[in-house]
Amino acid sequence: MADESVTANALPPAIFLMGPTASGKTRLAFELCDRLNAEIISVDSALVYRGLDIGSAKPTAEELARYPHALVDIRDPADPYTAADFRRDALAAMADITARGKLPLLVGGTMLYFKALLEGLAELPPIDPAIREAIEADAQRKGWPALHAELAEGDPEAAAAVHPNHSQRICRALEVLRGTGKPISAWRAEQGEADLPYRIAQIAIGPEDRAVLHRRIEQRLAQMFAAGFIDEVKKLHRRGDLHGNLPAIRAVGYRQAWDYLEGELDEAEMRSRALFATRQLAKRQYTWLRKWQDLHWIVWNDDKISLLPDVLALLADVDFQVDGLY
Repeated sequence: MADESVTANALPPAIFLMGPTASGKTRLAFELCDRLNAEIISVDSALVYRGLDIGSAKPTAEELARYPHALVDIRDPADPYTAADFRRDALAAMADITARGKLPLLVGGTMLYFKALLEGLAELPPIDPAIREAIEADAQRKGWPALHAELAEGDPEAAAAVHPNHSQRICRALEVLRGTGKPISAWRAEQGEADLPYRIAQIAIGPEDRAVLHRRIEQRLAQMFAAGFIDEVKKLHRRGDLHGNLPAIRAVGYRQAWDYLEGELDEAEMRSRALFATRQLAKRQYTWLRKWQDLHWIVWNDDKISLLPDVLALLADVDFQVDGLY
């Protein structure tokens, strides 16, 4: 067991910083970059597109110069970007950042992208839910390190890439092994995918009071419109090669502004629907995060106070060793 833990700890580190929209992820990410020699990889389905700046709350040119972001402004809005595209590009960016002696810091709220990166996108047969329930019951009795040992016997490749306490990934690999009789590493190899070769600290942030987040969303939308958001969407609309069914145009805020420019909504209704859609986005993100395993929450009450000390303390508590932490 000790050898397995050493193997997992030998993997390079990476941090996932998640949270609902307007929760303060970008500010915290900048502070982490300064403290831990980290470099940001955006996990945001709107930031990938060029020209979607104001409505996506994209960092300014000055911020991007100081804190480079991978996977920002890499696609034209006419060219859809998929979760598979993200996984490929994120893995390449993580490898590049690690090779330069820095810490990959993946920041965003597109939970499907995080899931694709963690679990891959291999097409697997349906697994009986009873198998997962049995695994979780075994974990309650024996502990996840014991189940990691079981995984090491049946799928050594997958086990070598997973820490003995990483419940989510151990459970997923074991349910595939038990349910199909075939290692998840074999499924992924057949489809050109591999386990994520990093040890990961997964952190989520958000306000204790949901009403606080709603106020922040409302303030952000007001600032967005004041900054010229409608003019930004007009520029996209005038191109003539974009339409409302493209993923870029379906992004929250852009969809409502597009409908306004198409004459389907008046301005008041457009603003109201944009606000509602953004709140619904935050609700969906919370739904994802409530089910997320191995996630460490940092809940804040005062958005004027830096969360950096809390994050550093959390990383120390879970023995997540990275340069600059100790």
